[in-house]
Amino acid sequence: MSNDNAGVLQTFRDPLVGLPLSHVWRGAGSAIFLEFGRLTGRNRRDGTPGNPRGEFGLMIQWSWRIEDRSSILCGSWSEDSRWAETFDLIRNRTIVELSLVGRLPEIAVALSDELYVSSFMTAEGDPASALFDRRRDTLRTLCVQHGRLEMEIAQPPEGVSGQ
Repeated sequence: MSNDNAGVLQTFRDPLVGLPLSHVWRGAGSAIFLEFGRLTGRNRRDGTPGNPRGEFGLMIQWSWRIEDRSSILCGSWSEDSRWAETFDLIRNRTIVELSLVGRLPEIAVALSDELYVSSFMTAEGDPASALFDRRRDTLRTLCVQHGRLEMEIAQPPEGVSGQ
């Protein structure tokens, strides 16, 4: 990992380590969302309740897996029936490490009790994951663009504020 990547990652890693994985939910297709820390309720545009958001969130668009110390428990290509039970297994575990792996940066989250969540893109382009810091009035997003780790800072969409 380059020094630039290490510094950018560190700004997310330090406050994340020690937080619980408070909520896990499935997006479209095989996308998953992991919500860390204190949760805030939210409503969809049509007014119905949506999934809560954490202080931090991780979106992995596709190609991910959840592991224990010796095997893959579930992944983006697993039967849908395995997803819920595996999500239940990792929910409320504590983050013990956040790291990048590979020449093109992929995210790896180590949780308590030797459980792990990893992204691994298998299609052309950049790794398709993003880490969100929603603790402030600005939304900080860590993602990969053109093979490099980048941090974007923006005003959150209306109705999505910091904690």
